[in-house]
Amino acid sequence: MRSSSNVFHLAIPVRDLDEAQDFYVGKLGCHLARRYEDRITLDFFGDQVVCHLSDEWDRNPDLYPRHFGVTFVDRSEFDSVLFCAVNRDIPFFKACEPRFKDMVEEHVTFVLRDPSGNLIEFKHYRDPRMMY
Repeated sequence: MRSSSNVFHLAIPVRDLDEAQDFYVGKLGCHLARRYEDRITLDFFGDQVVCHLSDEWDRNPDLYPRHFGVTFVDRSEFDSVLFCAVNRDIPFFKACEPRFKDMVEEHVTFVLRDPSGNLIEFKHYRDPRMMY
């Protein structure tokens, strides 16, 4: 089991580092940890996302099978990111909506699209036991 001192790491392809930094740091509010010629490393809501400069970015993304994101325990944190996305005109791939309405696994979710086609899903479950 992961402790809070451990960090999940994810590497994603991006077409332009300046564009990625503007999106993740300038718009989404992540913190830039490091920048090199070929990548940037981000504190992405407490985990590590590394954006690697690549020609292999997804020009026509689909939510399944590949996306990543954050599941918030606290609804106010989810709402804060949603508010930020709306007010900063971050492109939505999928608008905020409930899923599995009136079921124990009911949750609200929205999906953003970064400039390189990476899809980022944000969720909050009504019942926190359903997060896993």
